[in-house]
Formats: sequence, structure tokens, C-alpha cells
Amino acid sequence: MNLLPKTLYFTALFCLATVSAKPGARIIGGDNAPAGRFPFAAAIYVQTGNSRFFCGGALLNHQWVITSGHCADGGELFTIQLGSNTLSSSDPERHTVATSEYILHPDFDPEKIQNDLALIRLRAPITYNAYIQPIALPIVSLLNETSVTAIGWGQVSDYSPDLSEHLQFVEATILSNAACQVVYGTQITDAMACVEGGYNEGTCNGDNGGPLIEYVHRQYWIVGVASFISGNGCESTDPSGYTRTYPYLSWINSVISA
Repeated sequence: MNLLPKTLYFTALFCLATVSAKPGARIIGGDNAPAGRFPFAAAIYVQTGNSRFFCGGALLNHQWVITSGHCADGGELFTIQLGSNTLSSSDPERHTVATSEYILHPDFDPEKIQNDLALIRLRAPITYNAYIQPIALPIVSLLNETSVTAIGWGQVSDYSPDLSEHLQFVEATILSNAACQVVYGTQITDAMACVEGGYNEGTCNGDNGGPLIEYVHRQYWIVGVASFISGNGCESTDPSGYTRTYPYLSWINSVISA
């Protein structure tokens, strides 16, 4: 049990998840995603004024990618890879684009990790194919006990700082916010979602910004965006934290349809 006061602990979670300049980590306990399995997955290298780090994201339409607010905040250049489930291996389906334009949610609060969303605008519309497709936004609110999938290129353990070469995915379950507050305190709001997998299954540094997915009516919905992890380590049994997308549909649609 972490003995830091709840508020400081929650701030520590944010710092752990976002401030490190080294590459982020990967899904813990996941499996390699087959080529084309998640055609909306975006690998994002973020350059700020004094650091470079990695986050995940998801393609929403021909010109917009969604990620977490803390991944985009302060970014000067985003190098985004689409179409490939590998980061550096030779892949003819990989499409790499660079952009500097992003929009933070107007109420993003980095201290409390609230409204932790951002939208990155590609310089030119991307062309869809079998390996590059958008993910759908949800049309109903996310329910407790829902089975979901987390994806990312983050590290495989607390002791390995390297990114995973292959996109990982792991199955998880939505916890009630009341159950999540037992672990993290009352900073957990209705606009957040906590998930837990089996033992040693969940997100880690660098998975931040990546999508939480629900498979509904033969399509993928993005029901959350990875936001924070436990200060006890990625391999602890503490739940992973996401920003729900459903409460932000009006804002997201107003930006990406403009």
C-alpha cells in the first residue's frame, strides 16, 4: 500500500506517467496484435522543447487522431505512424506523418488529471486502406463489468524501459468508480474509467494516450483514452486509469467535423 497522502499520490501518478523523457512502456501481460487487427492504432513520437517521448493514439477520421491531453500538452512536433503494428521493422503498410497542430480539451487539468484529452490534426487527410481505418466513437455510456481491450506499444515490465516492437493487446474489465476510489481516492471522477485485467495485466508508461476498445455490433468503439497508472508499478494489481470518451462526444465532434 502506498503511504503517500491521496492527493499527492494521485499527482505522483501523473508525473510517473508523463514526465519521463525515456520511451514509454508497453501493455503488461499482453499478446502481439496480428497485422491489420487494430487499423486505427497510432504510434506517436512527441517532441517538446527539451524532451522526446512516446504515446499511443487512435485515428478518428481522415485528419484527426485522439490521444491524452498530457501526451500532447507542450508538443512542438508529432511524428505519427499509422498502418503498422510494428514500430521499426520493415513494413510496406506503415505510413508516417508529421504535424504540429493539436487541440487540448479546454478544461484539461494536468494537476488533477481531469479532462485528459487532446486531438491532433494531420497536415493532410490520410487515405484509408485495409491497414488504416478509423475507430468509431461510442453511442452509449460505458457500463461497469464491460469487457474491453487495451492496446499499446509500451514496456513489458517495470524493469524494462524499452518500447515493445509489436503492438500488444490485453483483455480487461471495467471497474465501478466506487471500487476504483478505494485504490486512488475521490480524485476519480465520473468522466474517468478504471480497468483491471488478470494479475500483471494492464497498461504502463508509453501506453498513455492509447485507446480502450469495446467491440460492439461488429465494430470497435473507443470508449476510453489511457490516462494514468499506479505509482506502485505497472505490474502491481492496481487498476489502470482512462478518460471516458462518451462524456466528451460533443467536444470531439465539434472539433473533428469543423
